[in-house]
Amino acid sequence: MQVIAVANQKGGVGKTTTSLSLGAALALAGHKTLVMDLDPHACASIHLAYYPENLEYTVLDIFQAEKGDYAALWDKIVHPADHEGFFDFAAAHIRLSELEMDLKSRAGRGAILTEALAPLRQRYEYIVIDCPPHVGVLLVNALVASDLVIIPIQTDFLALHGLRLIFDTIRTLNRVLPRPINFRALATMFDRRAGACRRVLNLLRKKLGPRLCDTVINLDTNFREASAKGKVIYEIDPASRGAVEYSLLAKEIANENA
Repeated sequence: MQVIAVANQKGGVGKTTTSLSLGAALALAGHKTLVMDLDPHACASIHLAYYPENLEYTVLDIFQAEKGDYAALWDKIVHPADHEGFFDFAAAHIRLSELEMDLKSRAGRGAILTEALAPLRQRYEYIVIDCPPHVGVLLVNALVASDLVIIPIQTDFLALHGLRLIFDTIRTLNRVLPRPINFRALATMFDRRAGACRRVLNLLRKKLGPRLCDTVINLDTNFREASAKGKVIYEIDPASRGAVEYSLLAKEIANENA
C-alpha cells in the first residue's frame, strides 16, 4: 500500500480536485484505492455529497479512538465505491478543527494516522489523502503517514509562496523523522496561452528538476462542471484533457512505485 498525501499550505491550487481525480484515475487503472478527506472544511466530502452532519462515523473517530479499535472503525467509516471501478471514500468532519486542542496532551499525536492505517494495508494499493491547508496536527499526521506527498502548485507567481511554506514544514519534519518525506510538485491550472503561466512552469522546472512531475494539469472547464454535479471528471468526460492528464499522473506515480 502506498499512502499519497495531497498537500499545500495555499488554498485554491487544485488540492481537492487532485485528490479526487487522482484517486479516480488510480481506481480506473485497476488499483484498489481509498480517498480520505482530512480537511475540516470537508470540501472533498461535500463534493461527493457526503455531508458530515448526516454521517454517524467520519475520520474524526479515528483520532478519538483507542489503538485497538481502528480496524472495526474503518469498516464503519469507509463508504464503498458507489459504482464499479471507482474509489472507496472516508469523509471528514468539521470538528477535525478541534483536534489541535483535544490531542494537545496525547503522546505520539503526530503518528496517530500512521498507526491507524495499519489495518488497511491488505485492503488497498493506494490511499490518497486530501490534506488541510494549514500546519497543525492533521497535516503533520498526513505527512508522517505518507509514502509520497503531491504538492499541487497553480502556475501563478503568488502560488509559489505556498510552495515555500510546505517545503519549510517538510524540512522541519525531516529533522525528526527516521526517513525523509518523499515529495513531488504538480503544476496545475496551466494556461499555455498565458506568458506568466509559461514562465512559472519554466521556473518550477529549473528549481525543482526531477521533483516536479512530468505531468502538467491544464485548465479544463470539465473540473468545474464535475464539481457542480458532485462527480469526478471521469464521470463528465473521460476523454477530456483534464481526465487524460490525471490518468497520466496516475501512471507516472504507479511507474515510480513499481
